[in-house]
Amino acid sequence: MLTWLFENLSREYSFLNVFRYLTFRSICGVLTSIVLFFVFAPAMIRKLSHFGIGQTVRDDGPETHLSKAGTPTMGGILVLGAVVVTTLLWANLDNRYIWILIFVIVSFGVIGWIDDYSKLTRGNARGLSARNKFLFQSLAGMAAAVFLYQTATTPAETELLLPFFKNVAVPLGWGYLVLTYLVIVGSSNAVNLTDGLDGLAIMPVVMVSGALAIFAYATGHFNFAGYLGIPYIPGVGEVAIFCSALVGAGLGFLWFNAYPAQVFLGDVGALSVGAAIGLVAVIVRQEIVLLIMGGVFVIETVSVMIQVASYKLTGKRVFKMAPLHHHFELMGWPEPRVIVRFWIISLILMLIGLATLKIR
Repeated sequence: MLTWLFENLSREYSFLNVFRYLTFRSICGVLTSIVLFFVFAPAMIRKLSHFGIGQTVRDDGPETHLSKAGTPTMGGILVLGAVVVTTLLWANLDNRYIWILIFVIVSFGVIGWIDDYSKLTRGNARGLSARNKFLFQSLAGMAAAVFLYQTATTPAETELLLPFFKNVAVPLGWGYLVLTYLVIVGSSNAVNLTDGLDGLAIMPVVMVSGALAIFAYATGHFNFAGYLGIPYIPGVGEVAIFCSALVGAGLGFLWFNAYPAQVFLGDVGALSVGAAIGLVAVIVRQEIVLLIMGGVFVIETVSVMIQVASYKLTGKRVFKMAPLHHHFELMGWPEPRVIVRFWIISLILMLIGLATLKIR
């Protein structure tokens, strides 16, 4: 929206040409999201508290979490709103990738909102049934996959890139639909599982989003893509605006979500931002790199799978409790220590992911 406005005004005022640059608009996106958060978050948190929209805590979780009961939740609505508004302000709205990203983050946000609302009305911590939640996620994820497949204009858009190898791409054909669906839905649930401690999930989301913004910028730039040995995909650079908006919204949310948290993401936030980073990874053709950079999310998800499988097959548990962050809590680690150490691991993995741009 503002891009169109400044583009027209720049014909009369040349200094406004700066708003044509993707890098400058990305910076504006980060700052806009942060400002929106600081302006609206305090009032929103007060409203959530006033209406009793507080966190419900499972009685089979760590005892230290019982004090979190009643803390305002569904703060992810603010993240969702800041990302969408910022993207509409600073992105080129003629870009198809922008609209599919908005569709996915909003649709998964709605699913999360229904889940959060059902938890509040039923008075328990379970929410939607796993079957219904998975069904809704599958419909939204597959819709995005079909859209991207049908609108692809170059073979590179449906090929699987192998990191660390130059010019190695695997044609996927119809398998692209399956991969895209799995990445979007899997990423959404992985972030949701990780969102169990104050700030634990949102900071890795910020890191991964920032790294994906770099991938998007390079993939959408003909010269940089050629130099780095990655496919050039026209229009993908604009996705950097969306990623920047997510970085800013994440940092704004972390201000209020840092230990001890004043507000929680809720499923409305965790499911939506998880699906969003999954879709961005698909668009920039870096699904495998997402597995590296989002390693914390992967480990948390795998720990749950191992725990469930072990208990069903042997009747024994591998971890004291899953997801993995609860295991460390029950080992005696203070919550802030678990959070910061997971952040450090995320930072290391993010740097490894970025290194794949040069190690080819």
